[in-house]
Amino acid sequence: MSEVKQNLKDIVEVTMIPEVEEYLEDLHKLLEEKKASEDDMDAIREMESFLVELENILLVLEENKISDEEADEVYQNILRMIEESKS
Repeated sequence: MSEVKQNLKDIVEVTMIPEVEEYLEDLHKLLEEKKASEDDMDAIREMESFLVELENILLVLEENKISDEEADEVYQNILRMIEESKS
């Protein structure tokens, strides 16, 4: 596996999926406590969809169905998203 694909795999597995799962867990707690707003419900749907997208990234990496260029583009987008979420 190329370095860019490995970097993408690492950031998805180590950073993105755990963060999304943690956020979803918090949202589900609100739901269980009947404190979830409509915005929270929308966030749950969006995060569940995003989690599937992240898992699909891992799948195409594993099956080598993505070029280095595409992997780098996805990786750069994820880095940008992380930066934006910090500000």
